Amino acid sequence: MTDITASFGRQFRAGEVLFREGERGAQMFVIQSGAVVVSKRTPTGERPIATLRKGEFVGEMAILNNKPRSASATALEDGACVVIDAKTLEVMISKNAEIALRLIKKLAARLDATDAFVQILLQPDPHARVLLGLKRRAEAAPTGEPLHIESAEFASEVGSPPEVVGDVLRRLARAGIELEDNGHDGFVIADCPGLIDLLASLDEAQAKELS
Repeated sequence: MTDITASFGRQFRAGEVLFREGERGAQMFVIQSGAVVVSKRTPTGERPIATLRKGEFVGEMAILNNKPRSASATALEDGACVVIDAKTLEVMISKNAEIALRLIKKLAARLDATDAFVQILLQPDPHARVLLGLKRRAEAAPTGEPLHIESAEFASEVGSPPEVVGDVLRRLARAGIELEDNGHDGFVIADCPGLIDLLASLDEAQAKELS
């Protein structure tokens, strides 16, 4: 990746738009550092649907299917990425089966995540959306690492008011889930497996108690 980074590397600043929904796209971006939020337009405004960090890629669908961008991508913080056009991607895939396999696996994982996200948004109860959103985040967290969540971003993502997020967190804390304030309008869950087990073990009545 070093040679590719030298040839196709690019720096980005917090707030910079990498691409906008509806635009024609000729490039994809592999994130090397920093964070990028992916968002879609909805009847109630722009809504974040994913936050991507080092090792993730974004914008690939526009060059794979030659259709307009299905979402927007904006830098959350300063960082760097590798910019790859369609021709370069084709050469990389044809010469390296591992790259093709990684791309397929990531696309499959992203489809699963999108399906899960749609199911969250279809929930009529805002408390249930928070619980499902936390479960989705915890399941996606790297093994053994704490889950860092920004409250305002998360509330917007699951379509629930911030006060509902706070209420669910307080109830989870009473249920034994250890939560820490990150000092930046967010929180940290150290025990993701514990959270997943708790949510998986709840029956409908218990879930209502938490919600």
